[in-house]
Amino acid sequence: MDIISFIRSFVDIEKLLLYILYTILGGLGSFVGWVVWAYNSLISVRRRADEAYANIETQLKRRNDLIPNLIETVRGYASHERELLEKVTAARSQVVNAKTPQEGASAENALSGLLKSLFAVSENYPDLKANVNFLELQRKLAEVEDAIQADRRTYNEAVRELNVKMESVPLNFVAVFFRFKKAEFIAISEEEKKVPQVRF
Repeated sequence: MDIISFIRSFVDIEKLLLYILYTILGGLGSFVGWVVWAYNSLISVRRRADEAYANIETQLKRRNDLIPNLIETVRGYASHERELLEKVTAARSQVVNAKTPQEGASAENALSGLLKSLFAVSENYPDLKANVNFLELQRKLAEVEDAIQADRRTYNEAVRELNVKMESVPLNFVAVFFRFKKAEFIAISEEEKKVPQVRF
């Protein structure tokens, strides 16, 4: 082997090593890019779920702010319905103090049922049914209930998408590595399934 052949073989090896190095770096760069995309995809869906849950909490606060006025209005016309008014107040406190989405949903369902009972009782009091303040509170509560239902649907859709992504290969590897946790659905009670809206 002469010197020229030796140098040529060395140059070819150098080119081969560079080719291998570039291939490895390209593959590594593609992998890192995919991991970043997968992570951002999971974060995006989780943020959507968080935002929908925050909207639910906002609507619940609006509803909880309306309830004391409603109770006072009903108390003025139907003072002997004290037990029902106390139950509504207690249920409102449970909604405010709920710690998880499931606790909140359960407390909300109980409160919604009691509000339906309260509005049903109002049928026995013609003066109360004609009260402008009572009618306005009914209208506002109906709007809030509709908004809560819409936000629940949005939340549950985001939770479903997040959970599906976390269970799908290969995104599940990224979810496990970055310790993503599955989110809980907000269940709708059987009563709400039967009666989709509060009738006033």
